[in-house]
Amino acid sequence: MANHMNAASHGAKAPSLLGGAMIIAGTTVGAGMFSLPVVGAGMWFGWSLVLMVVIWLCMLTSGLLLLETNLRYEPGASFDTLTRDTLGRFGRIVNGLSIAFVLYILTYAYISGGGSIVNHSLEGLGISLPQSVAGLVFALVLAAVVMISTRAVDRITTIMLGGMVITFFLAVGNLLIEVDTLKLFSPDSEPRFAPFLWAAIPFGLASFGYHGNVPSLVKYYGKQPSVIIKAIAIGTFIALVIYVCWLLAAMGNLPRSQFSEIIAQGGNMGVLVSALSGVMASEWLGKMLTLFANLAVASSFLGVTLGLFDYLADLFGFTDSRTGRLKTAAVTFLPPTLLGILFPNGFLIAIGFAALAATVWTLLVPGMMAFKLRSREPNYQGFVVPGGNGVIYLVIAFGVLTAACHLLAMAELLPLFK
Repeated sequence: MANHMNAASHGAKAPSLLGGAMIIAGTTVGAGMFSLPVVGAGMWFGWSLVLMVVIWLCMLTSGLLLLETNLRYEPGASFDTLTRDTLGRFGRIVNGLSIAFVLYILTYAYISGGGSIVNHSLEGLGISLPQSVAGLVFALVLAAVVMISTRAVDRITTIMLGGMVITFFLAVGNLLIEVDTLKLFSPDSEPRFAPFLWAAIPFGLASFGYHGNVPSLVKYYGKQPSVIIKAIAIGTFIALVIYVCWLLAAMGNLPRSQFSEIIAQGGNMGVLVSALSGVMASEWLGKMLTLFANLAVASSFLGVTLGLFDYLADLFGFTDSRTGRLKTAAVTFLPPTLLGILFPNGFLIAIGFAALAATVWTLLVPGMMAFKLRSREPNYQGFVVPGGNGVIYLVIAFGVLTAACHLLAMAELLPLFK
C-alpha cells in the first residue's frame, strides 16, 4: 500500500479522495468477513445489522481520535512515535506488542482459512489433501511472494483486488437475487436472538481494523483533516455496505439450522463456501464464490504479512539483503505456519483473539492518546473530534466491553449458538 501512496504523491499534484477511501476500504475488507455469518447465526440478521452499524460508528470515531492525535505531529510520524510521546515507554511497548500479536494471529487465521478454502477448491477437482498440508502449500506459495519484494506484493494484490471485485459482484449478486425473506426475518430453530449478540462483538470489531493506515493517510494528504475524514468515513462505509450485503446473501439463502452444522464442522471458510455453493443457481457461480474466497484470503494474507515482515525487519535490524530477508521470512512465517499445521481449523478462534488484542490499538490507545493531548494542550486550534471527552470515554468503554465479551465467551459464560 505504501507503494500506491508514494506513486500517488509523486505523480499527481493533489492525491484523490477516492484513492484514500479505497486504501481504507481495501485494508478493512478481508477474509475476516467469512467469520461474520457464522458468528452472527445466533443473533441472526436483524441484530447483526444493528451490531455492524454500532461497531462501524465506534471504529470510525476511534480512527478520527487517532487522526486528531496524528495531526498534532509532522506527517510521517508513525504509531510508534505517537504512543512513545503520549503514553511513555510502557504504552509504546504494550501498543507494539498488541500490533505484533494481531499480525501474527491473523497470519495464522489466514493460513487456517487458506488451507480450508484451497482444500474445498481441490475437492471440486477431485483431489483430496489433509487440511494441514493444504495450509502449508498456501503459506509457502504466498510467503515466497512477500520474500521477493514489496513491489511483488503490490502488483499481485492489485490484480487480486480486481478479481475480488468481479467475483464478489457475480457470486454475491446472484445470492442477493435469490434471498428468501422468510429465512431472513422468521428463521427456524431456536427462537432466542438478542442474547447471542455479546459473543459476536469481537468479530465485528476485527472486521473494521484500518487504524494502522491513519498515519499513512496523514503522510499521503499532508495536514488536510477534511479530506482524510472523508476518506476514512467513505472507506469504512463501503466496508459496512459490503458486510451487510454478505450477511444478507448468506442468511437469506441458508436456514439458521444449517449454521449449526457449519459451526459443528469448525466454521472454517471452506465449510461456509461449500454450503453456499450448494444453493447457488449454477455450478459456475459456485466456482466464482470459491474464487472470491481464495482471492480474499490470499490478499488478506499478503497485506498482513507484508506489514509483519517490515515490522520485524525493523525490530530485529535485519538488512534488505538476501540473507537478511531470509532471516526476516523465517521469523515472520515459521511460527504461524507451524500453528497452521498443528491446528488446521483455528480460523474462528484466531479471529476472536485478534479482536482481543486489536481493542488495545484500535480503541484504547487512540482514546488515551487524544485524552492526554487534550489535557496537555487545552487551547489547541486544530482538528478535534466533536463531543468533548464524552466521546473518548465511549470509545474506551466499548474497547473494555469488547475485551470482556471475548474473555467471557471463551470461558463459556456468554450464550453461544451451537
